[in-house]
Amino acid sequence: MSDEIDYKIIGNDIQVVEIELDPGEGVRAEAGAMLYMNDGIQMQTSTGGGLFKGFKRMLTGESFFITTFLNTARNRQKVAFAAPYPGRILAADLSRWGGSIICQKDSFLCAARGIEIEVAFTKKLGAGLFGGEGFILQRLEGDGLAFIHAGGALLERDLESGEVLMVDTGCLAAFASSVDYDIQFVGGFKNALLGGEGIFLARLKGPGKVYLQSLPLSRLADRIIEASKPRSMPASNIQKE
Repeated sequence: MSDEIDYKIIGNDIQVVEIELDPGEGVRAEAGAMLYMNDGIQMQTSTGGGLFKGFKRMLTGESFFITTFLNTARNRQKVAFAAPYPGRILAADLSRWGGSIICQKDSFLCAARGIEIEVAFTKKLGAGLFGGEGFILQRLEGDGLAFIHAGGALLERDLESGEVLMVDTGCLAAFASSVDYDIQFVGGFKNALLGGEGIFLARLKGPGKVYLQSLPLSRLADRIIEASKPRSMPASNIQKE
């Protein structure tokens, strides 16, 4: 059983989730996500279930260790976690998701103590190796609250049974375990090389709920790298000595 925690999401573009813990309650988070905590909160860092658990998290791009923030005081205490870049925080009650949710490997922010963090691979290993984002995902399992960060705007889609949605692999934030997920080749020489959308897309088939992010971290990083490149000065602006 997961701890029943109370929370409040603060902010608009760069959000913070503030969690209030009763005595003895705890919340798990990746290293570096904590923003502040009350004096009665104690940090307990571990692999979260042995070396194998730690190595599995490393496969998803997360840290080897995970930290539990436990309220050891006799009254309610608060701890807060900040989003790593502009976007929205999704609070997912896993008891309403059939006990599990699948999310992008870098989107997990924190979760109630008792939530298990597992690795989920796409079906087609070959496509995944070349597909980049979306190949290795995270499966969050339990019956409590998990908090997922999505870059940019957060879009919600409810897929009917048999309904198919094709999504850029990086723009997939989270989806229900009932959704059939795979990576599919775009097809066509011009589409693959000149389309600008990558050569693989995520194929989602309902039924189930899907959350999309408009600004994945990789796209934001590409824009920052491009903007940081030195630009040559126009010849007309160069003064002759």
